[in-house]
Amino acid sequence: MKAKEETLLELEKKPVRRLLFEYSLPAVVGMVAMSLYNAVDSVYVGAWCSAACITAMALIFPLMNLTAAIGTLVGLGGAATASITLGLQEYDKARRVLGHCVLLGAGLSILCCWIPLFWLDEILIAFGADAETLEPSRDFMLVMALGYPIFCTFLNLNHLVRASGYPHKAMVSLLISMAVNVGVAPIYMKVLGWGMAGAAAATITAQTVGLVWVLIHFRNRQHVLHFCRGDMWKLNGSIVRRILTVGLPPCLLNLVACGVVVFFNMLFMQHIGPAGVGAYGVVNRIMFMFVMVVLGITQGMQPIAGYNLGLGEYGRVRRVLYLAMMVASCVTLSGFILVQLFPHACVYLFAMNDADPNAARIIDAAERGIRLISIAFPLVGSQIVIGHFFQAIGRPAMSIFLNLTRQLIILVPLLCVLPNLWGADGIWLSQTCADALSAAVGFIVLYLFLRHNHLSKSVFSSK
Repeated sequence: MKAKEETLLELEKKPVRRLLFEYSLPAVVGMVAMSLYNAVDSVYVGAWCSAACITAMALIFPLMNLTAAIGTLVGLGGAATASITLGLQEYDKARRVLGHCVLLGAGLSILCCWIPLFWLDEILIAFGADAETLEPSRDFMLVMALGYPIFCTFLNLNHLVRASGYPHKAMVSLLISMAVNVGVAPIYMKVLGWGMAGAAAATITAQTVGLVWVLIHFRNRQHVLHFCRGDMWKLNGSIVRRILTVGLPPCLLNLVACGVVVFFNMLFMQHIGPAGVGAYGVVNRIMFMFVMVVLGITQGMQPIAGYNLGLGEYGRVRRVLYLAMMVASCVTLSGFILVQLFPHACVYLFAMNDADPNAARIIDAAERGIRLISIAFPLVGSQIVIGHFFQAIGRPAMSIFLNLTRQLIILVPLLCVLPNLWGADGIWLSQTCADALSAAVGFIVLYLFLRHNHLSKSVFSSK
């Protein structure tokens, strides 16, 4: 058993700064690779398809968030549960968590993605598709929905690869799938002429290759978490509740984000028209790439915080939180500087069909929007880390509150007021104001929690 525990002993013994670097770097690379799925699709669609397809990508973005919510519910909930369980040295229970993630992820993805296919057109129309954008939206989402059980299972298992002490393997699996996506997308879209359906098919092909990689990892019985026979495959009520409860905050965040994006699209359609919807989709993808880097940092933080919480090493938990907040803030500050200095270059990459006059309108609207929406972006990094920290230490209620504060409690009322005052600029600035106010709430909640909790012990007492 000693050989099996070597990767976990690092979480207990190594200096926290070094651990965060070793775990976050692969996670960041992996999350950037994941964001490149959307980026590659957008770049290829912008180059080879019409402006209507660019708008279609923006319209289906909330649907992608909706399906991603299923994956985060089980994947991140299972990873946090497994980390705490491994910290308690309950290895058999940790393997049961692995089995639960496979069964729950596959079952929920089939239930939530295949059944709605009977009403796909109606759903797309409800999300804003019109006669021009309905067909490309349908082509993309039909393929994605059919392949989503593969997509979901791969991501869930990859979270557990990282949580069990193999961050580099988790990174490699994402890099492999990204390389496959980049390589086959031009073949599917351009050579075979599949268009939007080809972009989705390339993503599913890439995820299938990644799934094979992680399945090989979990078949190795030398790893702490591995596939085995017996109780591992029998659902247990307490484990199911724990996974779903811990995974609920990021799931709710994605669900709320889905509704908010639809609200944004409706407002842009009212104030600018289809070009506004396309511009918002372009801006969303650019800013999302920086957010994905921050999410990679939080994924690196999660096993360190969860495992050391199980051991009772509260000083190390607090230290990794502070380091993650500092690094995440640097990332979002860099994003702010980049989009403020080079807005045209950033936007043009995602909407570069020079032959379509509608693409020029999308670029103009996106350039102004990205300057406005990024004003408070330097604060977003810490706010995201704080929300995910509470999830990592098993405090889902606090994580839910912070996530809903940013996306629902503050943002939605602003969207109802500011566009009436400043038109399209008010739509962009609603997100900016929400980012600033929710960051302030997050800092206050964290301060009060640490002040009245045992994690307030000196951070410098640990190595």
